[in-house]
Amino acid sequence: MIEPLAAGSGAARPNLSAAALAAALARHGVTLTFGQSIPSAFHLAAADIGIRQIGYRTENAGAAMADGYARIANRVAVVTAQNGPAATLLVPGLAEAYKASVPVLAIVQDVARATVDRNAFQEIDHFDLFRACAKWVRRVAVADRIDDYVDMAFAAASSGRPGPAVLLCPVDMLGDAVATGGHRTARLGHSPLDPAIADPERIEAAAALLAGAERPLVIAGGGCHLSGAQGAVAGLQERTSLPVATTLMGKGVVDERHPLSLGVVGYTMGRLGMAHHLRPMIEGADAVLLIGTRTNQNGTDSWSLLPREARLVHLDIDGAEVGRNYEAMRLVGDARLTLEALSERLDRMDLGKRRAARPAVERRIAAGRAAHVRDATPVLESNAVPIRPERMMADVRAVLEPSTITVADASYASVWVGNYLHALRPGMRFLTPRGLAGLGWGLPMALGAKLAAPESAVLCFVGDGGFGHVWSELETARRMGIEVVVTVFSNQILGFQRDAEDTRFGRHTDAIYFEPVDHAGIARDCGCLGVRVERPEDYAPALAAAMAAERTTVIDAIVDPDAKPPLTLFE
Repeated sequence: MIEPLAAGSGAARPNLSAAALAAALARHGVTLTFGQSIPSAFHLAAADIGIRQIGYRTENAGAAMADGYARIANRVAVVTAQNGPAATLLVPGLAEAYKASVPVLAIVQDVARATVDRNAFQEIDHFDLFRACAKWVRRVAVADRIDDYVDMAFAAASSGRPGPAVLLCPVDMLGDAVATGGHRTARLGHSPLDPAIADPERIEAAAALLAGAERPLVIAGGGCHLSGAQGAVAGLQERTSLPVATTLMGKGVVDERHPLSLGVVGYTMGRLGMAHHLRPMIEGADAVLLIGTRTNQNGTDSWSLLPREARLVHLDIDGAEVGRNYEAMRLVGDARLTLEALSERLDRMDLGKRRAARPAVERRIAAGRAAHVRDATPVLESNAVPIRPERMMADVRAVLEPSTITVADASYASVWVGNYLHALRPGMRFLTPRGLAGLGWGLPMALGAKLAAPESAVLCFVGDGGFGHVWSELETARRMGIEVVVTVFSNQILGFQRDAEDTRFGRHTDAIYFEPVDHAGIARDCGCLGVRVERPEDYAPALAAAMAAERTTVIDAIVDPDAKPPLTLFE
């Protein structure tokens, strides 16, 4: 519902603060926003200067679209919402971005200034609402300070450890007159905003440790993507002969076909997992360089993976994360700049030990990969009906290109993608909502990613449980002309919930079951393409046709409800 502007304010005009707000965003390089009609004055003014509005169906999906856009564009993404109930729906998406360090600016309409604390229509305390899911929350009370607050918001979102910023705009303030022209000229829309190098003395000490270790390795997290450090990690891997593993969010930092790449490690290293047979190599390391990782539960297999006796070096932009779970040599700084400096120092050291060890390390990794292929081949080539998800991933491998962007929803979809698809180059992108890992973010994140990289194919993989949260955004895809390929793993259950309950309690709740849903039919009713696939041999042709289509396509694949990805939890 549209809240009326304060009396006498009128519609947005060039001398009103709504136009000043739009101009400030344009100054920072914003070319599109994710929002419904409110704040209406702002969106009308933004359209007047060419800022495109991507009209989502629900605010939680809109925040996830902004998240996906920011991860691919390396820019601050902007999402808007009305006060009250609409603002509350931003919280889940902003919480994911907060935990995953993604720069997002939320512009939220607030009630008129004179009506604060009077139970105005849809009034709520937005400061308390957003305090736990944003780095920075402020209200613009004076129209002439819009430029100041916009610059503060962008700086907060993209400096240091990136994350969401929330700018509250009272509805009457957006109709106030302002002086012609802004008084600021800074352009702060890119991220990272202020990359800083770690302490040179500590870099020197870290280089000496890695050069002299017997069994060193690197674990690269999602922070490498955020800082643009993929090339630096790949260079460190090749020039210094260091083996590199990644977390699920770090997948794609290095080419996973490289002879020194271990693949994704953490809680996904159960039987049939990509790195299952390489676990002893990690557990036997005597030095580990951690880059851009929170050392969280999933990435460390419940903090059991890294050897406690190993010496650790932890490089992160956020000093509070360094040493949180593992005591480590501290390298606090931007991953790209610090790794480039670390590589430079290693180049000046005697790396004879690293080069001499490389053939044996490569043989060990090759043997682990071969064992994985041997173990997984029966499911990768399975002709079983219902379809095994692993077989589908084998078909996806055949169409992946280095520029392909792969997006997976939370839960099992992320694990199928992380384990059975391969990064083909340093910097290839695999987006997974692993900050909080909430269901439903796959489709909207894919839409945001496609808007950031319109020339790249975007493949999205979701379970039917998560897809049910957001399938209304198929209409958004059609209306806004966004073309992605969505594969639904349709098994009529919340698989992770069922399997976790069975593992922990020996039984499961009734809530894990769904009635059958025609997802392909829903896609067609939304103006997209939809196809149902029930046999494994039909998936590859359907995927090829979807990638060639000029419209968002949903492939509703009927998969085996008993298929479990390789999680250590189940062992």
